[in-house]
Amino acid sequence: MRRSPVTASRVAIVTGAGRGIGAAVARRLASDGFAVGLLDLDEAGVKQGAEAIVADGGRAVGVALDVSDAGQVEAAVTRVAEELGAPTVLINNAGITRDNLLFKMTEQDWDSVLNVHLRGSFLMTREVQKYQTQEKWGRIVNLSSTSALGNRGQVNYSAAKAGMQGFTKTLAIELGKFGVTANAIAPGFIATDMTAATAERVGMSFEDFKAAAASQIPVQRVGTPEDIANVASFLVSEGAGFVSGQVIYVAGGPKD
Repeated sequence: MRRSPVTASRVAIVTGAGRGIGAAVARRLASDGFAVGLLDLDEAGVKQGAEAIVADGGRAVGVALDVSDAGQVEAAVTRVAEELGAPTVLINNAGITRDNLLFKMTEQDWDSVLNVHLRGSFLMTREVQKYQTQEKWGRIVNLSSTSALGNRGQVNYSAAKAGMQGFTKTLAIELGKFGVTANAIAPGFIATDMTAATAERVGMSFEDFKAAAASQIPVQRVGTPEDIANVASFLVSEGAGFVSGQVIYVAGGPKD
């Protein structure tokens, strides 16, 4: 595992790190030299992920929490700070889907998705910025989606992911004077448990679902969690210090 002297003393928090994109980002940041706090509702997932990083020579801690609960967020961030050091990198990746057409969607479907994505990211960022502004350095990466542009059956998810973009741009404006950048990554089709569940919902095998998606993507393949982790790695680096308030579509082709 390579270690950067610049990042060796820095601490990153990744939400939704129990699996998929979050787990891949946590592994990559650990490889880059960050100590990593892995946060997720899935306690077993984050503990396993943290143990793997430690076994590979890194520093990590796994903490279970509901990101939409302010008390749990404060406790989790405090624990990371106490065990690893002041967190100055935050990856807001936690998310859920409750897909349905508008006329079938319940208030709970709407509230649960907005609470995890937007309320969760707000609570996490409000807590972590205390450390970032004190240290006069920080990186925030929020996970949006191509669904922010609109996607049938995802009015809640699309609204949440579009909201993440406005949230990101405002953070960049407010926190820039403290040496903190904020950017969003908007993935296209990424092969994860979440997209596998979507395939099941629409009655397709995951392989057929991926093949159908790949046929519509200019690079002729679907994405992997590592594709997103690579971009996150750049955005939290020293070299990305003049990149802020941007939405980067990682979708194998252009998006409007």
